[in-house]
This record gives sequence, C-alpha cells and structure tokens, in this order.
Amino acid sequence: MKYITALLLPLILSGCALTEQNTKQQQISEASTPEHDEFACVVSSELGQEMCEASGEGVLSVIHPAEPIELNLNKETVPTPIQITDTWDRVRKSFTFDVPDRKRVSSQKNWYLRHPSYMKRVSKRAEPFLYYIVQELEKAGMPTELALLPIVESAFDPFAYSHGRAAGMWQFIPGTGKSYGMKQTWWYDGRRDVIASTEGAIKYLQRLHKMFDGDWLHALAAYNSGEGRVMRSIRKNKRRGKPTDFWSLDLPRETRAYVPKLLALADIDILANKESYAFDWPTISNQAVIEIVDVGSQIDLAVAAKKAGLTTKELHALNPGYNRWATDPDGPHRLVVPRRLAQEFIAALAATEPKDRLNWVRHKVKSGESLGLIANKYNTTIDVIQNINGMKNNVIYANDFLLVPIALKSMDEYSLSADQRLARTQAEKKGAYQLTHKIKSGDTFWDLSRAYNVSVRDLAKWNGMAPRDPLIPGKELVVWVNQVSEQQTDNSIMRTLTYTVRNGDSLSRIADKFNVKISDITKWNSLNGKRYLQPGQRLKLHVDVTRT
Repeated sequence: MKYITALLLPLILSGCALTEQNTKQQQISEASTPEHDEFACVVSSELGQEMCEASGEGVLSVIHPAEPIELNLNKETVPTPIQITDTWDRVRKSFTFDVPDRKRVSSQKNWYLRHPSYMKRVSKRAEPFLYYIVQELEKAGMPTELALLPIVESAFDPFAYSHGRAAGMWQFIPGTGKSYGMKQTWWYDGRRDVIASTEGAIKYLQRLHKMFDGDWLHALAAYNSGEGRVMRSIRKNKRRGKPTDFWSLDLPRETRAYVPKLLALADIDILANKESYAFDWPTISNQAVIEIVDVGSQIDLAVAAKKAGLTTKELHALNPGYNRWATDPDGPHRLVVPRRLAQEFIAALAATEPKDRLNWVRHKVKSGESLGLIANKYNTTIDVIQNINGMKNNVIYANDFLLVPIALKSMDEYSLSADQRLARTQAEKKGAYQLTHKIKSGDTFWDLSRAYNVSVRDLAKWNGMAPRDPLIPGKELVVWVNQVSEQQTDNSIMRTLTYTVRNGDSLSRIADKFNVKISDITKWNSLNGKRYLQPGQRLKLHVDVTRT
C-alpha cells in the first residue's frame, strides 16, 4: 500500500487521476517450484550473435519463436495530463532494493549498457503489458523492481520457452503453473497468458518472500532454482558458521547470475541517468493501454479480431495463452484488446449470435472413421465434438452426421498458434538434411538420439520440446543429420544415412528403430551376423522415411 500512496500523492495534489483498469482475476492455489535448466547458446533470427554473447553471462536462456508484433495502442487522447508520463519512471520512483557495489552486478549492468538495441526490443515487447504488471504489483504491495523480472526471465516475450520446460513471460514449468492457477489444455496454456501468469507470479513470489523471512534476494534465487535448493544452501552455511546472505550461498552458476541481472536493471543509474550513460531506453506511456473483455464463450480468434478491428496476429499477440485458432471452449472466456477499441469490440460481440462466433461443418461419417480422426481433420478435439453433438461415448456409425466447429481462415492465418510456431521451429535449418521420424509406442528421446546419432537436447530443440516432455505415438519429429543420400522409389523416399554404433546397441535394436531388416543391415555393411557390434563402428543404413 505504501508504494501506491507514494505514487499517487503528487497526482492528487496536481488534480490528476490514474485510470484504473478493471480485471477479472482467477483464484489460484500454492504449491511447487519452477526449475530452470541451463542449456547452450541459441542463435535466433531476431537476437543473432547478441544472444550468444548474453548467454555466456547468463543473460538469456530462452527461445523466442515469434517476432515482436507492432501494436497500435495509444491513438486515443488522454483528457487529463499525467504527471509521470513514462511507466519506466513510475517503476524507478518506487524502487526499494539496495543495489550493492559488487562485480557480479556491475558486469551485468555493463552488458545491458553495451546492448541498447537488445533493450529496445525488450521495451517493445513490454509496451502492451508493463503498465498492467506495475499496477498489479502495486495492488499487492510488492516492490516495483519485480516488474523487471520478465526481462531476466524471458526478455518480456510471452511466447518464449526454455528446454527446462518453462514457458511464458514469467517462465513457469507445467507443474508450478498448474499449482498457481495456470490452466494448460490443448486449446490454452495459462503460462503464456499474461493475465494469468502475472497473477500466478505475484502469488508465488509472495509465498517465497514469506518463506525466506522477508529476504527478497533469497526469494528471487528460489524463484530461479527452487526453494529447496536455496534452503539447503542456507542450512549448509549455518552449520559451517558462514553468512547466509545471498552473496555467500553456494548456488548454481545460473542462479548466481540471475539475481545480479535484476539488480543491474534496478540500478537507479541506468533508469535515472539515461543521458549520462547515453542509454536510449524507450519510454512506455504511463497509462492503461489494454482492457480485458469477457467474451462469454468460445470464439474463433479470426472472428474476434475482425470485430475488434485488429488482424488475427495482433489479437493473438495480446492473447498468447491461446494455442489454437479459437479460445478454449471451457474457458477462460476473456480477450485482451487495446483499450481504445474495447467499447466497439464489446458492442460488436453483443450484436453477434452465439452460433456466429464459430464456423461449422456438417460432417458425414465415413466407414472406418473415428472421432479422433475427425477431430484431427478439423483441428479440434474429441471432447468438443462430443459436447456439441450430445455424445456420451466415442461410438460413431457410418453415414451419421456430426456438427464440427472449424476455423474461419486457413491454419496459416493463425501464425502465432502453437501449430504454426512449431512448424516454423521445425523448418529452421539445423543441418545438411532433414529426416522425419513418426513416433512409435515406447520411443524415447534417449533412444532416438542414439538411433540418429544426435544429442537429446538438439532433438528436443528442433521440435520445440523439452528433453523430459512425453512423446505421443503418431506425431512426427524432425531430425537433422549431416550425412545422407536420397533416392525416390515409387511412393517411398529412401534416404541413406551413416549411423555410429553406441554402447548397448545391437543389430535387432537398430533394425527396430529404423524399421529395416537385420539381414539388410548385414548385407549393406558386409557384416558377419554372429559377431558383436563395436561402439564407434559406423553403419550405412537405407531408410524409407515414409515408414519411420
């Protein structure tokens, strides 16, 4: 409360009033911890070499699968002058953390100062959401420095993900996200929803702050590496008679850099003395620029975008939690839109019949079809088809008719959907040749990495996954290799690849993984079938990729 009072007093004296933004918040529960795995430098088209430089100093360990979207948020005229015009200044004026003069902090500050172009990109991503986040932190009576945490976590990118299975602007792993109210379904991932994830992050940080007796540096370290790890390090120092402040703890290298990153950003010199540093930190208007609209039921994002006067990409950029072409049929039933368009959008929704929120097709069931096959064809889910058609089970009969919702536009138009982001990730060239592996029951990343002679981490990264993610039979994985030859045989695509034998490999295991015969492997490589394979031995395999 003291932060709100300190902020609003000069506004009251000058006769100004900050616009309050109405929000509808979910109730969330408390539980486990987000864990963040370190991984190698990733060069993206957006960040380029700069990201590699950053990763060496622990600045970023996430991937950005989408370019920042240019959003027109501030066309309306503000009737009453606002004394604090820049939200960054609003953040700075309420800083409470002491920033120590330590090498770990100064090195991070120097990195930010050397990369103003990086900070411009971050500020561009933050523009739609920063005011909202600051407002929510102030309501909760929390330090405004925490509004800088998404810079450290994700560079303010709600579509960012890491190979530690963390996702979203606040980088929650699946379990912790669910524990803090972030629903995760085929249609929707609350970790990417800025509204849901900000609420969850505040709840989680409050819990950590209380757990560590009001020590924010301990709480932040725990947010990065887990409270158990920080607690163990504190107890270890106590047993040895050592100090237990953050700087004295034995923590992972990533965590030792994580807290200094936030402190470097919170250093008052960067924000308050931009001119002396010649640091071009872009301003963000200190007013509400988004509004949360309750749409009441499932709606096609293309339909909603048209009624809001936005492109589908623009609407999806403001609502990154939605994975598909429509909102989740079971909620949340809300959309974030630019505030200047909110009233027109609400009026347009009120004039729209529920049946017109989605497009429909009357599907005649063919012999041999299943609900799963039909759902996949129309890019929806079995339960949606069941609910719409009043079905109690999966039984369908040939010549029956089913009502199925379909997207208004082609899937390519929903460019920020999970499917399109994955397609772009898989299409990025990572080797000389691209193979496709259709997942079979029992497949694991470990086994496939050995079969294709690639690393588990690379295989997961190429497919927008984490190494611990489950593999779903029937889905296809992209595999990049450097040594293959190719020939077309009828409707098959034959590729020849070189496989390096690993410890534990056998002819039968290799034959099973590549869907070939043992006799063919021995023939292609002039092997004696009675002799054991040796680790490091190289085998030539002719693989039909339409069958793998």
